[in-house]
Amino acid sequence: MKYESASPEEYISQLPEERKEAIMKLRQILRDNLPVGFQETMSYGMITYVVPHQIYPPGYHVNPDQPLPFVSIASQKNFIALYHMGIYMVPGLLDWFKEEYPRHVQTRLDMGKSCVRFKKTNSIPYDLIAQLSSKITVDEYVRMVESEVKRAKKN
Repeated sequence: MKYESASPEEYISQLPEERKEAIMKLRQILRDNLPVGFQETMSYGMITYVVPHQIYPPGYHVNPDQPLPFVSIASQKNFIALYHMGIYMVPGLLDWFKEEYPRHVQTRLDMGKSCVRFKKTNSIPYDLIAQLSSKITVDEYVRMVESEVKRAKKN
């Protein structure tokens, strides 16, 4: 589901009651645990934490007018989604997450390339997401993105 909103508060106000608490808690966890430099915005209809243009002027390669996205949270039609761009850029981080996940939640990991889907709000591993959120700094993320851009230009 896509919610048109100008702020995270407006976005949350439009959510079904059963999703509001989970999104608010995820938002607070991200705000408390993401390293300094990431900025909260609304992007692509989701609450998104980005590397702002002041830190990374080139912006997002698909749309340079947009700041570089890092983590987003969204209430989709059938699930709550956590989109973490770094998790698939760092193989060791993905391996760590997959190994830790069953230690925190009884449900099977439902994951795409950068998207972790939670069909039930009571199965969201908030403590694990807090740990994941703190694992990549802005500088590390920018270096990874630059490395990928250089690699892509060579090919």
